[in-house]
Amino acid sequence: MREVLIVGFAFLIFSIMGCQQSHNPNWEQDVANADYIHRSMKKLTDVIVHDIISPPVAARDYAYPSIAAYEALLPAFDSHVSYAGQLNGLTTIPPPDASKKYCFPLASVHAFLKTSESFIFDVTQIEDFRTELYLEMDSVINMPAEVKKRSIEYGEMVAAHILDWAKKDNYAESRSFSKYEIPFDDPSKWKPTPPDFMDGIEPHWRTIRPFVLKKPDQFKPKAPTEFSTKKGSQFYEETMEVYEIGKNKTPEQIEIAKFWDCNPFVSTHKGHMMFATKKISPGGHWIGITQIAAKRSNSNMMETIEAYSLVSISLLDAFISCWDEKYRSNLVRPETIINTFIDDNWLPLLQTPPFPEHTSGHSVISSASALALTKLYGEDFAYTDDVEVEYGLKARSFTSFIQASEEAAVSRLYGGIHYRPAIDDGVTQGRNVGEYVLENVNTRKVARK
Repeated sequence: MREVLIVGFAFLIFSIMGCQQSHNPNWEQDVANADYIHRSMKKLTDVIVHDIISPPVAARDYAYPSIAAYEALLPAFDSHVSYAGQLNGLTTIPPPDASKKYCFPLASVHAFLKTSESFIFDVTQIEDFRTELYLEMDSVINMPAEVKKRSIEYGEMVAAHILDWAKKDNYAESRSFSKYEIPFDDPSKWKPTPPDFMDGIEPHWRTIRPFVLKKPDQFKPKAPTEFSTKKGSQFYEETMEVYEIGKNKTPEQIEIAKFWDCNPFVSTHKGHMMFATKKISPGGHWIGITQIAAKRSNSNMMETIEAYSLVSISLLDAFISCWDEKYRSNLVRPETIINTFIDDNWLPLLQTPPFPEHTSGHSVISSASALALTKLYGEDFAYTDDVEVEYGLKARSFTSFIQASEEAAVSRLYGGIHYRPAIDDGVTQGRNVGEYVLENVNTRKVARK
């Protein structure tokens, strides 16, 4: 009974504070229902996992709905500013009618869910979730029918504007681009790896329009070490480091590698049978960390959506920067070199992802995400990461987002799927991207210190 009263009170606060004039100055106060957007984001993550969406594409799938939610809630908060004019190609969002009442949290959730439908395969899951959520709202909020209708219509309007902008980012066109061509005659170049020998994922991701970067190679990292299988060469020594760690990894290294695996599709082969395990993507893990930070900080709805949007913007630009380098240097993975020249029975702890080696995606996107979260929540934000407990992994605690990002980066060495330069250079690349995003995007009328 006590839980029912608490929930009812939260929805009452939502109704009183949310359904006001668009110019109401009281909007700067906390809105009690950040939980609505958390639940909506979790549903999107669940569908992304279900649909086995690749890491670069998943980052895009998080970003546009988050931006739509932010812009639909923005009229209620005088403290924040639009992304229009700050993100590449985003024009002014259609404003609400200032003379009429809206429930902007409802408009925001609707814009998020409506936009999400265009980025996933299993649309029914989002539709069913939205129906259940709105029935729940109706049961506890005495919202006038015309306010509800008008708010949903405004959410639809914002979603349409964001979707029209998304259509111009070259994603649809890139679906018809050529597949990765395997260079069988060059041992230095990436080739598909066992057990599935999958095609290279998103070889043309560099052609996707970034949100803030001016061009995909704006923060081009150092080239990887010159390829050589000669004993004593730098590349050979880097390969041997991966090999030796793989043979002598500690329990802590194993735990770290598995914790940050974030492989959306891990296949297991036994005899003539094969089964797959679906898991969260790297970007999805950082979206989950964003939720932890927002909840721990008691962020209101606007602050929560601000965090989701800023992190997802950083994620997409980081993936574009990283993938630009991956398919330029096109470096072979450790598993291929070790099996060919050193030990044909050696296996990495983690399944090698289906794309080139340099730089490490985890290193780039984790570093960029950590900077965004540090900007919002501070340098010494200690937290426990339980994002992947539902996938059978133990929670891990960190003293800061930067510490977590550094562990995510080195986890790829422990997992046997990256040489050290891909990790170190990837961290630098990700920080460069993240710093650039934060320097060129502002969400507050009074800039954060």
